[in-house]
Amino acid sequence: MEQYLPVLSLGILGVLFVLLSIIASRLLAPERSTLAKRSAYECGITDQSPIPERFPVKFYLVAMLFIMFDIEIVFLYPWAVANDELGLFGLIAMTIFAGIFFLSFVYEVAKGGLNWGPRRRLLTPATSPERTTTSTIRKVGLEGRLDLQAGANDSEAA
Repeated sequence: MEQYLPVLSLGILGVLFVLLSIIASRLLAPERSTLAKRSAYECGITDQSPIPERFPVKFYLVAMLFIMFDIEIVFLYPWAVANDELGLFGLIAMTIFAGIFFLSFVYEVAKGGLNWGPRRRLLTPATSPERTTTSTIRKVGLEGRLDLQAGANDSEAA
């Protein structure tokens, strides 16, 4: 027990130092809490909009995509090392695995999980309730194109 006495006393001194530091800072520090002191500070940029309480779902989709890339790399390294021993079976298994991984990546891109930031606003079309398919989609044909129709008739006659 004598050999552990220095370790025990050092642990007690460490805990006392932490407690005394916390108590001293509470007693001696001035409390002038302002909005500037409470706001988030990052690289000198002040916050321009309030921080949302919850992360958007797209954040989790990107996080899952990152994990999927990690899992793929974890499986690709051993497969690349043991490629000669696995032969055709290993190639088919890795092709199926990579195909499933690729389909999940295509799903992520199709859902718009990688559209972040200012470019996201450019990609979303601004539509109004007055717009319908009949008012915005122009039918392609020869009607209203008399010069093309006349040119087509001349070439058929020749």
